[in-house]
Amino acid sequence: MTATVADLVAFGWTGDISTAFAAHAAAGFEPARVVAEDRGSYLVQTARGERRASVTGRYRFDAGDDPAAYPAVGDWVAVEARDDGASVHAVLPRRTSVLRHAPGVRSVAQVVAANVDVVFVVASLNQDLNLRRLERYLALAWESGAEPIVILSKADIGDALEATLSQVESIAVGVTIIVVSAIDGRGIDELRTHLRPGATVAFVGSSGVGKSTLVNTIAGDDVTVVREIREDDARGRHATSRRQLHRMPDGGLVLDTPGMRELGLWDADAGLERSFADIDALAATCRFSDCGHAGEPGCAVAAAITDGDLDASRFEGWKKLEREARHLERRVDHFAREAERRRWRTISKSVGKQMEAKYGRDGW
Repeated sequence: MTATVADLVAFGWTGDISTAFAAHAAAGFEPARVVAEDRGSYLVQTARGERRASVTGRYRFDAGDDPAAYPAVGDWVAVEARDDGASVHAVLPRRTSVLRHAPGVRSVAQVVAANVDVVFVVASLNQDLNLRRLERYLALAWESGAEPIVILSKADIGDALEATLSQVESIAVGVTIIVVSAIDGRGIDELRTHLRPGATVAFVGSSGVGKSTLVNTIAGDDVTVVREIREDDARGRHATSRRQLHRMPDGGLVLDTPGMRELGLWDADAGLERSFADIDALAATCRFSDCGHAGEPGCAVAAAITDGDLDASRFEGWKKLEREARHLERRVDHFAREAERRRWRTISKSVGKQMEAKYGRDGW
């Protein structure tokens, strides 16, 4: 194994990635992994070290205004070295990707993290703990294709820990839950067991839940900025201002992300199915296959709520996310149809102009 390959292996390079990169290597490009992103500028890790990079004009033309088509932190890219940095020519297919509905009015996806093995969904054990928001993050994590793990941070200040843990267990179906404290050290060693050499772990969660503090604790150094939460409402302030991939002392890779003020799910059918597996299992036993769980006879979901086996607020949370998913689906279909109509109108006009130029206005 050459030193060059060894350097890339430390950042997650595998035989499968090497195979996917073969055509780009034949074209004279070198591989790199995106380790940070700043408003269209990227920091990439090549075999020869870190370089500043930007996409080529051709790449920008092909990608258009689709945010998901551009490189994201965690991506493997094909680059060409320049005197002042590097040019990104292509992004390799993503093995996994954490996607959300991009903020704003347009219906487009935004890649939060790419090629991650584990998603740490971090929630704080203070008064800001919100089970409905945690469900949303879990659906996002399941949809990514990576393994979700719930991290309950700030255990040193949490009240009624056992009761809170029971509540989280009721919504985190089939998910490992780790209770941690960066102050007294509980749970930190268990976190580290998931940071295998070459594996990438993404931290996601709201502002102030302690993501950056945990990253620093695992690293044993201040690799990211930490800020205090507000005392009046326990809500956090943004400490991490950009997505960034950090290499840990034990060989793992941690992708730290800013807290997300807006967390709209994107194409999350599979994520919702996994995150709400308990409700799906109940729905499968309803008397009618098209039961809307709105008072129909023989509704197993309604019976579970009445019997206390299913929390009514969890059911309402599921309905809200389902409505959101269907609404987004309709919007995306509408915009796709409009884009196709515009494309064919443009093609028709172009053909018309060519025919007129060749035969004259009255000749065809």
